[in-house]
Amino acid sequence: MGASLGAPLASANDQAQSPQRHKRHHRHVAEASKPATNTPAPAPGYAPAAALNGDEHAARKTGRNAQSGDGESLLVTGRSMNILNDPIGIGRMPQDIMHTPQTVNAVPRILMEQQNVKSLDEALRDVPGVTASVGEGEGGMSGDQFLIRGFQAQNDIYENGLRDFGVYTRDSFDYDHISVIKGPSSEVFGNGTTGGAINITTKVAHLGNNYGAQFSGGSGEYYRGTLDFNQQIGEHTAVRITGMGNENNEVGRDNIYSHRWGLAPSIGFGLGTKTTFTLEYFHQSDNRIPDYGVPVITKPGTAIARPATEYGLNRHNWYGTNYDQDVTNENMLTGRLQSEISQYISVFDDLRGGMYQRWFSASQPGCDTTCASEFFTDPSAATVDRRGHLGGPEPYQQNDWSVQNVFSVLAKFKTGSIKHEMIAGWDVEHVYDRRTNYAYNYNGQNGTAPDTTSLVHPSHTQPGLLLGGAGQYQYDLVNISGVGRALYKTGDATDVGAFFSEQMWVAPWFSIKGGFRWDHWNSHYSANGGMVGGGVHYGQQQDTFNPTVSLMYTPSKNTMVYFNWARSTTPLGLYVTNSSEPLKSSTQGFKPEQSSLYELGIKQQFFHGRLGATASVFRLEKGNAMMTDPSTGTVSSSSDRQRNQGVELSLSGQILKNWNLIGTYAYYDATTTWSLTAADVGKRIQYAPKNMATLWTTYTIAPDTPWNVTFGGGLTWRDAVYLNAANTARVPHTMDWDAMISHNIGHRWRMALNGYNLTNRVNYSNLFSDRATPSVGRTFLGSLSFTY
Repeated sequence: MGASLGAPLASANDQAQSPQRHKRHHRHVAEASKPATNTPAPAPGYAPAAALNGDEHAARKTGRNAQSGDGESLLVTGRSMNILNDPIGIGRMPQDIMHTPQTVNAVPRILMEQQNVKSLDEALRDVPGVTASVGEGEGGMSGDQFLIRGFQAQNDIYENGLRDFGVYTRDSFDYDHISVIKGPSSEVFGNGTTGGAINITTKVAHLGNNYGAQFSGGSGEYYRGTLDFNQQIGEHTAVRITGMGNENNEVGRDNIYSHRWGLAPSIGFGLGTKTTFTLEYFHQSDNRIPDYGVPVITKPGTAIARPATEYGLNRHNWYGTNYDQDVTNENMLTGRLQSEISQYISVFDDLRGGMYQRWFSASQPGCDTTCASEFFTDPSAATVDRRGHLGGPEPYQQNDWSVQNVFSVLAKFKTGSIKHEMIAGWDVEHVYDRRTNYAYNYNGQNGTAPDTTSLVHPSHTQPGLLLGGAGQYQYDLVNISGVGRALYKTGDATDVGAFFSEQMWVAPWFSIKGGFRWDHWNSHYSANGGMVGGGVHYGQQQDTFNPTVSLMYTPSKNTMVYFNWARSTTPLGLYVTNSSEPLKSSTQGFKPEQSSLYELGIKQQFFHGRLGATASVFRLEKGNAMMTDPSTGTVSSSSDRQRNQGVELSLSGQILKNWNLIGTYAYYDATTTWSLTAADVGKRIQYAPKNMATLWTTYTIAPDTPWNVTFGGGLTWRDAVYLNAANTARVPHTMDWDAMISHNIGHRWRMALNGYNLTNRVNYSNLFSDRATPSVGRTFLGSLSFTY
């Protein structure tokens, strides 16, 4: 991947190969980023006032330690694989992962570089409990649709603490690091976050000059180039430009490709001073083919359905047509201001506007009981319906825009011997979505267009299938239950929130943190034009209150034991841009989803901070779960109560000199505890695996010599998961072995070879109620990068 080339491309192992060079480099950054002389040293247990990105975070830590003469330890702290030292990256969570009383999994920049990560989806495979779905229902949402601990998180993706409303597949070219905050976090992020929140810290301008690029190529006609240019202008100003061009097919899947490019310039003012302002623009264009996978079928004589590829179906089979396409254009402009007004008060103000455009048309293969039976008796006769069980999705044009502003104040002070850290502020956001629906037709006939192909030997051509223009073939528009055949659909929502939290150190080794967030949520949905009936219009408003309480015991700077209770709410209409029908009539008895988290954990650092370990036990309870009917796509309030309880472990950092490791394990007992469908009680929650583990490790031979070489490799393993509440369909476990070998040519150039899915196992990435998408086959990518 071409990410993070503005900072040294070398890993922590690579850095150890040339300590003198990095000491010189960091001394330069330290002088440029040296804090003001009257800035007080943090009190025990205090976090830095500013939520910094990775570059500035490393530079400031380096600057403080360089002044004390401890240049080498700083290098490990700033760039090691130990994620406990990483900042989360937002002003409302100013502490590092070590001092955050909640399970937080991080994907550090070093790991993304070593694995040559190219997208958010690829990066999150290093995080247990995160699975991908593409969305059900008539909306047929693609793009990044994730679940955390088995619960939807498609509206819980953030960049630098601000919500990213776009529905698209996110490239990682401008990522510094990623944090996944597990469990309800509405007190910080607002409504949603049942399973957790994904926060991306992007690369922005920093002091010092860096210039880098990377070029990659390999299997699947894969070509990629990235650049990262950072230039200091004057004493406290810098500009940075990161860019990407990518073109690739997918190994193991026919007709799947992505052609995309992106650009992310930023400029920073007042860098290294008490008041900084960063202006960041992001653009990404992508033209890709959506992949809705292969059908999940039931073999005669068995009770559990499995992907057809488990019974010998060719993993390459794709069931789309020539009309299938997912074209997206995203533009976001973000301004972030932070100012240390005094040694006691810091203020933050973040503002973002976004515009998103999308043309989407995808086939959803449906294999009914006749199709499944014929596959086992007469495979050549088995026929797939590409309109699927939902009669869609038909194509649509999506045009969205959003604006969000978050203002917060951080106050640090003492009353007698008790230390306080208070955060208060407000969050205002508005999002608007408009879609124009299109329809397929068969030879101009009035009626549903047939669109079928062979299950065993599919063809992407369908004679007589026509795609109409806007308003054409209205009788073939998808008939949404309770809505009709809508030509236009619009949705919007406005959220006004206020939040407050305080952490109080009643002793140097014990603190209590409590907080809450109040939100006023107002949303609307309408469908009209070209439909049966006179159209529908729904509107609703809700007030939500989400508290949290934490207890933290810190007997030393390297140990924290904590307990956390938190609650989150998902109101109606939350998924404005990424749901087929974001709001239902208030007369249908819908209630907001509510979730509560109980978590007890410990975080421990060893070997002077070179190695970090975490362990936590948790219980997550969710009520009023909303469900999508797999046969109709209708969203309904199930009133189900669900519980996920389990254990999560992690280990990250330097085991021995030149040997780094990052590994995680999670065990989930995810169960439906109450349901109107009595047979579902006691069944596992769909998409929630029982066991998961990830491991990545590297070792460098002969560092700081012309014949240096770094070997790396690891495993991603996920237990089998059920695809529905009845537990009648599931996909098998995932086991993905990857490896890497790299060599540094001097201190500026690096060449590497990455191998993915080395056993060529048929794993499954994106999951649906009745389909699963085979993931990439055995792939090799070579890369050459440089940095100056």
